[in-house]
Amino acid sequence: MPYPTAGTTARSRTSRMKPAAAVMIGWVALLWVLEAVNGATGSLSTYGLSPRDVGELRDVIPMAFLHHGYDHLVSNSVPLLVLGFLAALTGLRRFAAVVLTIMVVGGLGVWLTAADHTVTAGASGVVFGLLGYLLVRGFVDRNAVDIVTGLLVLAFYGSALWGVLPTNSAVSWQGHLFGLIGGVMAAFMFRRPPPLNERITARG
Repeated sequence: MPYPTAGTTARSRTSRMKPAAAVMIGWVALLWVLEAVNGATGSLSTYGLSPRDVGELRDVIPMAFLHHGYDHLVSNSVPLLVLGFLAALTGLRRFAAVVLTIMVVGGLGVWLTAADHTVTAGASGVVFGLLGYLLVRGFVDRNAVDIVTGLLVLAFYGSALWGVLPTNSAVSWQGHLFGLIGGVMAAFMFRRPPPLNERITARG
């Protein structure tokens, strides 16, 4: 039975570039629309996440689509667009599962550990989750292209990892930390099986 070669993998990635770009442009555009609506009406602010209130668990996922103003949204838009595009190149179905895992793990982490009387919102938890996912995905999947991608991501965005430390009370380091953990978890949960020839060799 044939198995993917480097050439077929490269062609597969190329064919996924347009769908990945479309999804990420659409996602970021949605965030801007939601911020405009919320800025005009204030009707979406209730979907921010407050800790340790059972009723707030419904906001674990919606919180990732809201921001505390345009400055907050601007700071998240470009890294979300870039990291999301790179993560989506291995398939939109896998990407959706990865993002959902990041949102759930990150949101629950905030709900459990955030300071009292705070309201957390923003896509930065997803950004940190995608960062963690991309950093380890290549090693988990044993894929040379993804390892190189992860190293490039580390070179450009590695300094952001300081954001998991509690250095600024106005920034949700909990969202960053648990988003990062969710991304690493997702890399293992949704790892790709090795090529068929490797599986046959491993069995002897």
